[in-house]
Amino acid sequence: MKQRILVVSHGHPDFSLGGAEIAAYNLYEAFKKNDDVEDTWFLARADRGRGVTGQIHKRRDNEYLWEQGVADWHLMKSAHQESVTTWFVDLLKSLKPTIVHIHHYAHIGLEFIRAIKKYDSNIKVYLTLHEYMAICKHNGQMVKTGEGMKLCSSESFDECRGCFPENTAEDFWLRKHHFKSTFDLADGFISPSEFLRQRYINWGIDENDIVVIENGQSDLPPLAPRAIEDGETRNRFGFFGQVNPYKGIDVLLEALRSMTKDERKSVLVEIHGTNLETQSGEFQVKIKKLAKSLIKEGCLRWVGPYRPEEQRARLNELDWVIVPSVWWENSPMVIQEAFTAGRPLIVSNIGGMAEKVKDGVDGLHFSARNPLELANKLKYAATDKTIWNDFYQNITSPLSYTECAEKHLSFFETR
Repeated sequence: MKQRILVVSHGHPDFSLGGAEIAAYNLYEAFKKNDDVEDTWFLARADRGRGVTGQIHKRRDNEYLWEQGVADWHLMKSAHQESVTTWFVDLLKSLKPTIVHIHHYAHIGLEFIRAIKKYDSNIKVYLTLHEYMAICKHNGQMVKTGEGMKLCSSESFDECRGCFPENTAEDFWLRKHHFKSTFDLADGFISPSEFLRQRYINWGIDENDIVVIENGQSDLPPLAPRAIEDGETRNRFGFFGQVNPYKGIDVLLEALRSMTKDERKSVLVEIHGTNLETQSGEFQVKIKKLAKSLIKEGCLRWVGPYRPEEQRARLNELDWVIVPSVWWENSPMVIQEAFTAGRPLIVSNIGGMAEKVKDGVDGLHFSARNPLELANKLKYAATDKTIWNDFYQNITSPLSYTECAEKHLSFFETR
């Protein structure tokens, strides 16, 4: 039987360019082209400036926007409860999906998962886990609140209370029960990394119910190495992504600051990022202060935001991609994007970053949150005349969109 698949995401790439949103949309597009899929649709939560109306509107053919929100982030409860059991269920009745593939419940709430099974228990529900939201109330980061942002390695109701003293340990026990009872309704789980998969197995998902499938990428051939002049080195580095405290942009800038002036002359770092203006005033001041003299000196270029279709051209002018995140990261999209373009990486040695980039094979690791070690890796990468070519040759092409869809459909068939 050919499947009818509804893909659900917490955002639409037309408005939000986060990795999970892009991964969900790309998979939706790949499902459309698969011969084993009769029809597929994309439903994304959206803020259209009218508040949480709960309304579901058509964006374009087979694509819908849901004006939903979350009223209670502790228990991930929907802001517009009535729309879950009315307009959302009406959409299910109209589309008649055999599968609902959920990529996120943030900004939507958990209730719609239960509503699917209540409407028709024969609909298969699969959930791709892009972060640790069910385990950690702190935006799914598994990083403690407050100064220092200490990493958490596992759940602890008492430690959670240390981050959120307004809640008791019993509150966190109830929170886990609420999430777990909803997750128990799902027919299977997908994790883009083994690291995240193990975290959720430790949390309570049966190891037989969760499989690793990496996010798909384009099947374009790798870019040629950047053309360099005689005597020039592979010294151009790029950061791509959100500029927020978790992404380690301050670690990167501090690494540059730690170098001598002559050492900085041998490197050029470009920041291809966005959303600095939405961060706290303190963080904005810190980043702008760190960047100001480096930009003036010429070792740093603040290029700014980009559309997905622009990234490949930007990578063409770079040699390395840097992922200096200070949290565990699951499977940063930029790693697969860099490998698709044939660009080695320098990454923090934790979480999905350490899993995806093989140290000394197709990139370099540095100790997370350590600007001095990152500085040493930058200098090494910029001056060694052989490692870049070795890494370039060792890069394995990531999973394509088509292959990603096929792996998902194979998993669905086993459940």
